[in-house]
Amino acid sequence: MGTGPWHRQLRWMYRGGRPNRLARAMNALTAAQYAAGLGPRNWVTLEVPGRRTGRTVAVPLVVADHEGERYLVSMLGERVNWVANVRAAGGRAVLRRGRREPVRLVEVPVAQRPPILRRHLALAPGARPHVPVDRDAPLADFTRVAADLPVFRIIAAE
Repeated sequence: MGTGPWHRQLRWMYRGGRPNRLARAMNALTAAQYAAGLGPRNWVTLEVPGRRTGRTVAVPLVVADHEGERYLVSMLGERVNWVANVRAAGGRAVLRRGRREPVRLVEVPVAQRPPILRRHLALAPGARPHVPVDRDAPLADFTRVAADLPVFRIIAAE
């Protein structure tokens, strides 16, 4: 986990595990960018109905590929809205990256998360300040934090 000025800035933007006003504005712009298909292939926008309002909530995320499967990771842990919304929607969601891809997100058991978490940190530099493990750490270090970081396998919707 880095300690440079950029990492401190990112931690400030998500203090307490919630995005501040600046982070929310940046996330909205980034979600539009990812949905349009701009940027690396693994950048997507997750669209899921809000559990209280039913309105579609769009969140920019990085897809981690591991052993032929695709995954979404909550870099801020359990207490983020998109995780609660996905659970409330029974895993039904849409990924956007130039086109809409209806998906079902299935939560990964804690014991299977460590290699996926390590892969996610390799692909998502913005997540590194929020995860208390270095991206090059041994899997045992990821095992220690796996229960705190929800991971969802992406499955094509029927």
